[in-house]
Amino acid sequence: MKVLDALFGRTKLRKPKIEALFALSTAYLSMEVLGFKPSGRSGICFKPVESSRFSEMQSDLRELLKLSASETGTVCQFQTEEYNYEWVILSDDDFEDLVTTTHLISETVIEHDFEERLLCSVFAFDRVYFIYNYKEGTFYPFAPLTGRKRDGDLEFRLRSAMESELPIEKEMEKWYPLWGIPF
Repeated sequence: MKVLDALFGRTKLRKPKIEALFALSTAYLSMEVLGFKPSGRSGICFKPVESSRFSEMQSDLRELLKLSASETGTVCQFQTEEYNYEWVILSDDDFEDLVTTTHLISETVIEHDFEERLLCSVFAFDRVYFIYNYKEGTFYPFAPLTGRKRDGDLEFRLRSAMESELPIEKEMEKWYPLWGIPF
């Protein structure tokens, strides 16, 4: 079938990799040592689709997050941004709860067969974000400055400091800036 796919220009989307998210549940301690305290906020971004199945998945996700919040105390908010991407924004002072809830949301989206809609997860620290790219299964730092500029020196320093603890994206052209992160 790969020959026909190649002839007709079809490509298969890569399945998202979600297990590497758990690497951040210990790596954040190294971030704190480096002077970057977690903000207690994270978010998952995905592209919604108009369908009853997708609406059902969103409803299931909301119910699951209500149950999870009663156990963990993680506060959840849904927000659609200007380009019609949907964010699930999480708040919790326990960083490990943020990572676990992010993984739970990712699993739910995948279980409902919308894995191709998962774009990234974002974890906020002082002055920097760590972005998890689901398709690559890797993290990269994003240090925005005013005027849609980024602090490349800081991003490179964090890459060097964290690459022994996190799967860091090696190809820097895949370090996409996410301007307007809603938290």
